[in-house]
Amino acid sequence: MLNQINTPGITLSATAAEAVRQIIREQHLDGYALRVFVAGGGCCGVRFGMALDNNIRPDDTTFDSNGIRLVVDEISLGYLPGARIDFVQDAEHGPGFVVESPNAPGHAHEQDETGYACGASCSCHS
Repeated sequence: MLNQINTPGITLSATAAEAVRQIIREQHLDGYALRVFVAGGGCCGVRFGMALDNNIRPDDTTFDSNGIRLVVDEISLGYLPGARIDFVQDAEHGPGFVVESPNAPGHAHEQDETGYACGASCSCHS
């Protein structure tokens, strides 16, 4: 059953909403929604992914933010309440979307006999 949330759990900034609208226009993807999902994780925290999607599954949750329809799968939903998505112009990495979520675990290290170590899952600088 498709879940519709009227109270946004994810806030899409006006800048991000306009960037999504522009991509939809340029790629002729009318009717597509922005899918936000957990794309991986590790000791450096949860990473999110986004894609334009018109394949809404029965267990997806959808809602609107700034005129954009957002879709989140059941597993990712637990990491996203209160999240904010923005579109930024980063001098080092260039333009792109940024997801900030208060419910996503942040950076953590596992302690071993030599001290703290990340392992191979990410390159952390602490």
